[in-house]
Amino acid sequence: MNNTSNNTVNNLKKKYGFNHSLSMKMAVILLGMTAAVVLLSWLFNSVFLEKYYINQTSSELVDSYDMINKAFEDDSIYIRETVVNIIGECEKSNISFLIVDESLQICLSSGFSVNGDNLVNRLKDLIFYDDTTKEDIILEKEAYSVYTIVDSSTGGSYLEMYGTLNTGELFLMRVSIDGIRDSIAVSNRFYVYVAISMLIFCTVVIIFVTRKVTKPVKNLAQISERMSRMDFSVKYEGGEEDEIGILGASINTMSKNLENSIRELKNANMELTKDIAKKDEIDQMRKEFLSNVSHELKTPIALIQGYAEGLKESVNDDVDSMNFYCDVITDEAAKMNKMVMKLLTLNQIEFGSASIDMERFDIVEIIKQILANFKVMLDSKNIKIVFDDSIPVFVWADEFVTAEVITNYISNAINHIDFDKIIFISMKKMGKNIRISIKNTGENIPENEIENIWQKFYKVDKSRTREYGGNGIGLSIVKAIMESMQKDYGVKNVSGGVEFFFELELAASVKFYSDNGK
Repeated sequence: MNNTSNNTVNNLKKKYGFNHSLSMKMAVILLGMTAAVVLLSWLFNSVFLEKYYINQTSSELVDSYDMINKAFEDDSIYIRETVVNIIGECEKSNISFLIVDESLQICLSSGFSVNGDNLVNRLKDLIFYDDTTKEDIILEKEAYSVYTIVDSSTGGSYLEMYGTLNTGELFLMRVSIDGIRDSIAVSNRFYVYVAISMLIFCTVVIIFVTRKVTKPVKNLAQISERMSRMDFSVKYEGGEEDEIGILGASINTMSKNLENSIRELKNANMELTKDIAKKDEIDQMRKEFLSNVSHELKTPIALIQGYAEGLKESVNDDVDSMNFYCDVITDEAAKMNKMVMKLLTLNQIEFGSASIDMERFDIVEIIKQILANFKVMLDSKNIKIVFDDSIPVFVWADEFVTAEVITNYISNAINHIDFDKIIFISMKKMGKNIRISIKNTGENIPENEIENIWQKFYKVDKSRTREYGGNGIGLSIVKAIMESMQKDYGVKNVSGGVEFFFELELAASVKFYSDNGK
């Protein structure tokens, strides 16, 4: 899989190479866009600039007409300042004008000496001959019209405005279009020089910018390539706060997660290898378990078989002997049945087939009932019970299996009791839990064996175990039950005896003991 991904990356490099790198693509696209903008601007300038100038100049002619017309209406035309202002505004727009009265006497002119006669002659042509040399009418009103002409006498193109003022005077205004065209030509030539300079400058800037922008992208590409080769040591260290920075942070997170996942997979593979390696050990444990079961059953089966054969062969014919034989057979059969039932219970708990039914109940009442069941055995062995059952304590647990734990603990305490023959049952609050402790007087468990007592069929004192008929399964059942309820349990040697304990969740906060547990 890794070879395939590496070959794919190498093939892409060979196929596309540097010419197809992201920086080159961006540079070409940006330069193309810049060149297209420059070219379109030049085309628009060449095609529409003259029309724009003409329309703009037409507006200036109309503004000049309005200014002159107002001056004649309010007689301010005879004020020198007004005349100077009018002539100055017209000069700014390169407008030549001529205003005459009904007798063709000049009332006002732009003051240009050049082409002055041409304006007079042109105005006479318009008045007397209704000149038809107008080419394109730009604007036409009742009092005036604006149009373009080619003057036959000079050969020049002009934008003219001809008409009458509100006071009756005739006027003619003219602006040279050739001047506009020359300005446009100069502007276009200058624009070409500027465009070439800007393209060169933009090329340098675009190459610099694209390399700077694509540098982190190339870095990310190199990181992803190394990740494809299962190298997660490299990290993206750019400090950008844009999308590239977010992408770099995401790649770092992905690299970390992939590295953790691969580490977990390797650990899982190692665990799997260990599990496979332990297969023989597990098989050996299974064989030992069967051997232990066979060994535990061997003695009672032999006893049952021997005493049964004795009854059959009438070894002793008296009634007392026959009853003794029958009692031995019954007792050994009961022990076998008890051991088998415990093994079945342990098997169900360990393999999860026994469901845990959590409910609220009084643990003190359960202990009292179990002690009542053991009363005959306790009395026969002169065992004293020390237990304060005056206050009910409610817990959350499985009542049936909890009773099994208490039963096994008390049974174990009875079987191993010695010295003063006292069993102490106490309870202590442990946060949200209650710890139930069952301590008996007697000898301590050897420290090197205290951790083994939870194993199936393990017996500290085998001779004593045979005496009371124990099989080493009870504490294994306790272990399985407590682990199924995920609660703490254990055993410890104390002064003058052994203390077993287990914990359950309190169903209500009840103060029944002081903090020191007394």
